[in-house]
Amino acid sequence: MSDLPALHPLLPHAALPALAGLKLAAGFTWQTDGGLRLHYRLQGALDGLRLPPPARPEQTDGLWQHTCCEAFITEGAGSAYHEFNLAPSGAWAAYRFTDYRQRDTAWQPAAAPHISCRRDEDSLWLVADLPAPLLPAAPATASRLGLTAVIESRAGERSYWALQHAAPQADFHLSASFTLPLNRP
Repeated sequence: MSDLPALHPLLPHAALPALAGLKLAAGFTWQTDGGLRLHYRLQGALDGLRLPPPARPEQTDGLWQHTCCEAFITEGAGSAYHEFNLAPSGAWAAYRFTDYRQRDTAWQPAAAPHISCRRDEDSLWLVADLPAPLLPAAPATASRLGLTAVIESRAGERSYWALQHAAPQADFHLSASFTLPLNRP
């Protein structure tokens, strides 16, 4: 897991507390080919989590119902955005929205992300490479990134983690939660 960027802490939503002792951080780096590499590090009592077993790296709906990392990328200054669900199993999903929760059902991903996951003594690392054709074609200075995750306990309880929670209920689709400037090099 080389080229580790600065990792930003993700916070669990207060309405749905996380397992005690968990910490989650995420960051990103631009790749020389125009792709985006996302890094997630989950630390703590990993044995208390329900982690999906390895699966085929294919597009799969409903990943957010279990442990998965997510990213939201705006298309410049407008209200359109892309959502990426990245499971530790290797399964993924990519969606385009024209506005808040208004899914563009005609949009099809032009490429697939590559997900690698490893676990050491107290950490789970997930790295996802989003190829350039998968990313929104946006102005270099107006895009923003929201890094989030859903973490499921062995008991089936879910906690929702984000850079910032913009509402009393967990809602990753709120553009006010897309807080990292995503300036292309």
